[in-house]
Amino acid sequence: MKFIDYATIKVKAGDGGRGCVSFRREKYVPKGGPNGGSGGDGGSVFVVGDASKGTLFDFYYKSIYKAGSGKHGSGKDKDGRSGDNCFIKVPLGTIVRDKITNEIIADLCEDGQTVLIAKGGRGGRGNKSFATSTNRAPIIAEEGEEGEEKIITLELKLIAHVGIIGLPNAGKSTFISVITDANPKISNYPFTTLDPNLGVYNASGEHPIIFADMPGLIEGAHAGSGLGIEFLKHIERTMYLLHFIDSTDEISMIKRYETIRNEIKKYSTEIFERKEIIVATKIDSANEANLIEFDKYIKNNLLSERYFKISSYNYNGINELLTYLENIFEKIS
Repeated sequence: MKFIDYATIKVKAGDGGRGCVSFRREKYVPKGGPNGGSGGDGGSVFVVGDASKGTLFDFYYKSIYKAGSGKHGSGKDKDGRSGDNCFIKVPLGTIVRDKITNEIIADLCEDGQTVLIAKGGRGGRGNKSFATSTNRAPIIAEEGEEGEEKIITLELKLIAHVGIIGLPNAGKSTFISVITDANPKISNYPFTTLDPNLGVYNASGEHPIIFADMPGLIEGAHAGSGLGIEFLKHIERTMYLLHFIDSTDEISMIKRYETIRNEIKKYSTEIFERKEIIVATKIDSANEANLIEFDKYIKNNLLSERYFKISSYNYNGINELLTYLENIFEKIS
């Protein structure tokens, strides 16, 4: 299924039904009073958070959503039936905006969370509703009100405990495939991961940790280079960042680490200041001189407490990293 994280749709709430002008016409009831029923209310449009969905793919082919209109009132005091509501299910992490005003209408973060986005029109009153002691035979009724109509945008920002970031081929996809049931595409060339991948690690059964494997970032990503801010936005909803640096490359690990840190800072100061765990990857075949230099850099910058070295090939260091994360989330859960 194609990963879609942005969509524009049109929503139309139902119109209210028209009220009825009618009078009793029984043969043996002289001067029968008004008995025109009121129209039913139009259905409303709601968005609903759905934990089973992970993409806005549903909106790739369908872009118009309508609620049912109310039925018209009729004689013999019969009110029209209200129109059916329309419920639009979206993944958790979806932000709903009014496209015209750019106002945020809803931010769906919980499963089952339901928010009204377009209100149905009120049904018009029939003439029985206008009868008074001085006007016993009203010949007026109301038209139903029109339902709200809006063009809205849906923007998905994935919700995860830990976002895995780094340059292309840093070992992010391999790691998440080893510790979770996720099956990301893995190959030895840049931009293997074109879509964010979610995986759930749940060793103890009490505190599952959701990982988001982010597509590789490159210098200039904040300005749109590579996959750009299209995917930088997905790390906004993560609590921690795992920053992966390939230890086998000839290029300085320090330079590559600082490149990504600089891109994040240019994109968002708030994300730049978020807690980060630094991970040197592929240490089973590391460039020793490069790794030793990076180890000194970590020590000199007082980052050793949240620095790990791992190999997804032989599982070296992974248990220590996962235990560290489990302890973090056990304390804050």
